[in-house]
Amino acid sequence: MKAYFCSRILRSLLAGLCFLAVAFPSSAEVLKIVINDAIHPITEEYIGRALEEAQHNKDQALLIEINTPGGLLESTREIIEKILAAPVPVIIYVTPSGSRAASAGFFILESADVAAMAPGTNTGAAHPVTLGGGKIDDVMKEKLENDAAALMRSVAAKRGRNVEIAESAVRQSKSFTEQEALSDKLIDYVASSQEDLFKQMQGKTVKRFDGQTVTLNLVGQPIRPFDMTLKQRILAFILDPNIAFILLAIGALALYAEFNHPGTVVPGTVGVVFILLAVFALNLLPVRFAAVVLILASFVLFALEAKFATHGVLAIGGIATMVLGALLLVDAPIPEMRVRLGTALAVSIPLGAITVFLMALALKARRSKVVTGAEGLVGEIGIAQTALSPLGKVFIHGELWDAVSSVNAAPGESLVVRKVDGLRLQVDPAPIQRARETAPG
Repeated sequence: MKAYFCSRILRSLLAGLCFLAVAFPSSAEVLKIVINDAIHPITEEYIGRALEEAQHNKDQALLIEINTPGGLLESTREIIEKILAAPVPVIIYVTPSGSRAASAGFFILESADVAAMAPGTNTGAAHPVTLGGGKIDDVMKEKLENDAAALMRSVAAKRGRNVEIAESAVRQSKSFTEQEALSDKLIDYVASSQEDLFKQMQGKTVKRFDGQTVTLNLVGQPIRPFDMTLKQRILAFILDPNIAFILLAIGALALYAEFNHPGTVVPGTVGVVFILLAVFALNLLPVRFAAVVLILASFVLFALEAKFATHGVLAIGGIATMVLGALLLVDAPIPEMRVRLGTALAVSIPLGAITVFLMALALKARRSKVVTGAEGLVGEIGIAQTALSPLGKVFIHGELWDAVSSVNAAPGESLVVRKVDGLRLQVDPAPIQRARETAPG
């Protein structure tokens, strides 16, 4: 009988534990990440990793604090897909004051389970921009606009937000303050801090994209920061078009130095590493290959300047070509993802001057007459110490050499060295004028 009651009690305890495990997640934490950059492939990877981490630890929600000028449309679509299929509720909070969720950031904000903004922030201006900002024909413009508008409608409608106003941010490039976004039902809350946001959300029911509902009780719950990996931080750094251009320019200069001084090794190694990093970054960005050709052409102009000495004309042309190539290098939809004019000038002008200087030194060294060793004797004037018919002795540079003359020469006659053959000189009679110039007294 005692065993029976013990088994009943044990089963009741196990059932209670199972109920608690289901009713309360194993982690009561909120995972938090910060997006403070343009939207690009590394941003997409970072958010994807955060969602996997939140699912693995059974976190209550993923909080994304965002401040972005926009970014690449393809990366934005991938991020939206991940958020809509997220295993945990996603809260997107535009903060701190003065921040924005513009262009691509507006799409991401509208895709969240909970959208919130801090006072003094803004969002919107989500009209699709052609790569490079150039003018396109009306048909292509309409296609891009309709595609972006359809994406916005599908996201906003499913989230229960104002579809018409949200679409106006796409078609008319409208922007909204936090209060305007709240009154137009584009966001759910305006909160001065994440604690204030959690208080406003306390006990509220959130409808997920798949139709399920969940009640969030986040007040007092610990918030666990989730940072980028070292790899992601490095890639995010070099994905800055200005950094990618600097890496490309320094790498090209280092390889240029290695080619002019073969065997130095260090410049060649640095050049290869920097160029590979630049190529990797540019591979993830929309790049105009014509701009790469312009940058390479600038080095050709620098080399021609050093060779022909055009008094700076070709050097200026090379600098202008490199600046133009830098400005056109990244074909991005927002200015923040293009090479800045200041960066282009700060890199191109010193690089042009250094390249011309190195090239001039290399050409000068190759043109200079050798003055040491056996080769340094070629062209020098010596005095015949014995008769040369054709063999004899010649005194030159304080040394007595065996020599063979093309014509017979008497002792004391001036002879010019034409070739050094081992330990024997091949000589010719020296021109009269030059012999007089070199004769003593």
